[in-house]
Amino acid sequence: MENTAFIALGSNVGNRYVNITRAIKLLTSDSETGLVTFSSIYETDPVGYEDQDLFLNMVIEVNTDLDAHELLARCLKIELNLGRKREIKWGPRTVDLDILTFNQENIETEKLIVPHPRMLERAFVLVPLLELNPNLSWMEKPLEAALAELPDKEGVRIWKQKSGEDVFEPIGS
Repeated sequence: MENTAFIALGSNVGNRYVNITRAIKLLTSDSETGLVTFSSIYETDPVGYEDQDLFLNMVIEVNTDLDAHELLARCLKIELNLGRKREIKWGPRTVDLDILTFNQENIETEKLIVPHPRMLERAFVLVPLLELNPNLSWMEKPLEAALAELPDKEGVRIWKQKSGEDVFEPIGS
C-alpha cells in the first residue's frame, strides 16, 4: 500500500468503545486499507461545546491504496453508518474520524485540509499521536512543543492502555 495516514477517532454517544472499534474494523475491512498500529484509548473532556458526555479518543496509523479524498469519503461514510448526526458544532457524536496526516502532504481543498488544521490545538489528538509517532518532524512545530503549550492536557486521561499491565485486546484481531 502506497499511502500512510494517521486518523483520530472519537466517540461520546452510546457504547463509546464499541463505536470506535467498529469504525476501525469498517475502515480496514477490505484490502485497500490496513491497520498499522493504534494508540492507547484516552477518556477526554469535551472541547468547544462542553455540555456533553466525556469522549473516548485514540489515533490509528493506516496504510492505504486510497488517495486522501477517497479516504475522507470512506471515513464520512463510516460515520454515517454508525449513526453520526451533525447537529451541534463540536457536539455529541457516535463516532468521529479525522484524517490528521496523509503521507507528508499538505492538502487544502474545499472538503479536506491536511495536516488537520486544529490538531496542534487539541491535547486529545496530540497525546495519542505522540504515543504513536513523536517524531513527526515536518509539522510546523514539534508535537511535544505544541502539547506543552496547551492548557487542557489534564482533560486527557488514559482509559485503556495499549501495553503494560492494563493490556487490551489488539483492535482488528
